[in-house]
Amino acid sequence: MYLPRSLISKLYQHLQTSRHPLSPPVLVLVALEPDALCACRILTRLLKHDYIPHKIQPVAGYADLERIGRELVAPMMESRGGAGGHVVCLGVGGMADLGAVLGLEPEGEENTFAGVEVWVVDSHRPWNLSNVFGGFPLEPETEDSTTFVARTPAGVHGGRIDRSYKPGKGGIVVLDDGDIEEDLSKERDAYLALVDMPEVDDNGEDLDGSDDESEDDDEPVPTVRAGQKRKSWDFDDDDSDEDDRPAQRRRSNSSSPIPVSPRRPAERGLISIRDNAVFSSSDPSDPPTAAQPPRGPSAKTLRRKLLRLRRDNEVILREYYRLGASYSDPISSMMYSLASELGREDNDLLWLSIVGVTSMELYGRSSAGVAVTARSGDSRPASGWMGMRGARIRQLLRDEVRRLNPPEVGNSRALPENSGIIPTTARSPEDTSIRLSPEPKFLLIRHWSLYDSMLHSPYLFSRLKTWSESGLKRLHKLLAKMGVSLVQCKQSYAHMDMMLKRDLRTKLLKYASMYNLDELVPTIDTDGKDRGGAKDGWGFVRSWGWRATLSAQDVGVVIGALLEVGKGRTSTPQTNMMEPTQEVVDDDKMQSEEWLPRFWHAYDALEDIEALKAGLPTAQYLHKAIFTTGTAILKKKQISHLRAFRMCLVKDSPDAALFNHPGALTKLSLWVGEALAEQEKESTGKLAMGGRGTPLVAASLDEKRGVYVVVGTGGGGGPDSSFVDKEASKKKAAAKEAKAKLREERKAAKDKIRAEKKAAKRAAKGDDEGEEDEEEEDSDSEASEDDSDSEDDDDDDKASRERGYGLNRFGTAFQDVVAETNARVRIDSFEHCVVEVKKEDLQGFLESLSMKAVVG
Repeated sequence: MYLPRSLISKLYQHLQTSRHPLSPPVLVLVALEPDALCACRILTRLLKHDYIPHKIQPVAGYADLERIGRELVAPMMESRGGAGGHVVCLGVGGMADLGAVLGLEPEGEENTFAGVEVWVVDSHRPWNLSNVFGGFPLEPETEDSTTFVARTPAGVHGGRIDRSYKPGKGGIVVLDDGDIEEDLSKERDAYLALVDMPEVDDNGEDLDGSDDESEDDDEPVPTVRAGQKRKSWDFDDDDSDEDDRPAQRRRSNSSSPIPVSPRRPAERGLISIRDNAVFSSSDPSDPPTAAQPPRGPSAKTLRRKLLRLRRDNEVILREYYRLGASYSDPISSMMYSLASELGREDNDLLWLSIVGVTSMELYGRSSAGVAVTARSGDSRPASGWMGMRGARIRQLLRDEVRRLNPPEVGNSRALPENSGIIPTTARSPEDTSIRLSPEPKFLLIRHWSLYDSMLHSPYLFSRLKTWSESGLKRLHKLLAKMGVSLVQCKQSYAHMDMMLKRDLRTKLLKYASMYNLDELVPTIDTDGKDRGGAKDGWGFVRSWGWRATLSAQDVGVVIGALLEVGKGRTSTPQTNMMEPTQEVVDDDKMQSEEWLPRFWHAYDALEDIEALKAGLPTAQYLHKAIFTTGTAILKKKQISHLRAFRMCLVKDSPDAALFNHPGALTKLSLWVGEALAEQEKESTGKLAMGGRGTPLVAASLDEKRGVYVVVGTGGGGGPDSSFVDKEASKKKAAAKEAKAKLREERKAAKDKIRAEKKAAKRAAKGDDEGEEDEEEEDSDSEASEDDSDSEDDDDDDKASRERGYGLNRFGTAFQDVVAETNARVRIDSFEHCVVEVKKEDLQGFLESLSMKAVVG
């Protein structure tokens, strides 16, 4: 079931009032990513304020989530001796059937959830619809309530929680950021239709023919037990039994959550279907009635109708799951919305939300999935991260910064807000304010030299081609035109000449267009304002007194590096990565032992400025490794051109071991992918694939475990500039509704005129001729209505095609390859575009993958 955004504080307020000293602590499950860490910090701040005990549990992947379900969540159930409680999933499990993964819906048991309530806050899409429209304990069955809808708890309608809902019995609650109510009405209707539909064996028969009521009239009406669990759906249409597949393939896919069809209510007796309506089966001992009703359709006809209806609804859900991966609102912004509803917003929580939102862009997480950031082209405006949706989120954050941080009056050290100078120091020793800053697309500029900051910028890496000798010469020429010598620009930026720093923005704006760097710095209008003060493209900076001043991007880069590399790592180990290592029995345990300590270092650094500053060398080290490795890949032309994507292997690099972490490998893939997109644009004059760059698959060999870590990134574009524009969708829906209303009015007017003409003709010509004219006019009217309906159907089909346009489909492609081959593949990451493939199986895996559609 899902909680609308307008009621986001309802469940938390109930938690406040229902807790007591003996209540079990709230279990918070957190994904190992910066956005989830920021959301966790916001939530735990709220819980501490209300004296609510809680326990934080990092989650590395689906296998880890299943283990936590067995060891921590299932024992909380009242049916197993627990006291119930709450579980909050931050960036965890939104695409999995959590009732099954956490063990809260035991097979064959009537008492599900048993007082355990799970809150799901996740930006990954698509949703698992079992969480959204199901995921609640059913009311007891009675004679009057036998269906799923009838046994839904009070206050839940079509999966939607309203104000009358009473928490306490447990269930799965998905916090809706607006997508469910606006976009999933068709999927909701299909889900609710399937969940109460009787199970009938589908033998793959053709249902397109006409119903033959003369054959098999005595075939028994299908009767099934609605309590039986439905067969799981794979992403392919293979209905073969799981036991028929090779054993190694089943093992390889065991940790991947495949969307399943709706769960049925437990054991509620036999049902049958007549004329598409469900009735309780009659008792054979009942006496026959005196007059038998007319005989209805045969059992075979009813069975065919039922199968056709079921297939149609299953197709709707399957198409939704196969749209491709995308991202919605960052969960840190959702948690800030909760704090705002409770009246608890302050600068600390706002800063955490800003860092979480900024980190999404660093990892390429957009409305097109993990993809290269869409840049401006010749035929369309720049949309960037998350398109119109991302622009609205950033504008709301800028408005909050102005509201909570009014400008200081009479402070001589304060720079004018519209000066265009990048803030590098605080205004006073006690200054902890957040400010807007015209941040250039450089990396860690306050903590590096200007030259290194520009050299390691992913934006300049692709636009200036700094991975090549000619690109480095272009960078030197740009600096020379700006009047900055190499000696000056290689000094620490904090110690550069003040006049150079004051004029830096002006000079960048003057020469950027000469080097195809139009988006290098945000612009300011001549009147000193940016679109009425909106300051589009401006970043965020916060000070901690004299101790430090960092941008939100700086913090996001450091937190990501602590998660991917670890604390204190600033150089490449001198060990030989190719030497044999001891056999590792439990890969999951090894990864947890390595990754979970990094989580706590990053978690502490979010609120400890000294720990954050200590992580700066680690961030610099990681991005130096990305630059050198990406340069080697492009210079040595280690990129293979396959049919559906391009492929690169990370090898022959002293830093190769760094990219065994999916986050670091994703960043490298985005750097290389954006450089390839710029190469294509330069050579052909436009981006490939209809305005998008070519998708890229990057693989890194983990010698210790004998597997390749594989990441598939999209080409960008797509829905960044169209699909996420909700305003355009609303206008289109309003126009369609107005068109339908106008059509009804015209039809009513025509009917009135037609009736008047018929009356006049009957009076003049007689009844027979009048009836013939009536039939002709009726047929003409029906034909015109059919034409109008077909136009609407075409509009719906076009909207459906646009819905999945540009999305990253590597996740579904990986699932298809697993189903079709014997490749040993492990799909355990919450990012479905990340998999692990056995070293020996990589070639066959890629060959099969190259035949799939990997971008919508």
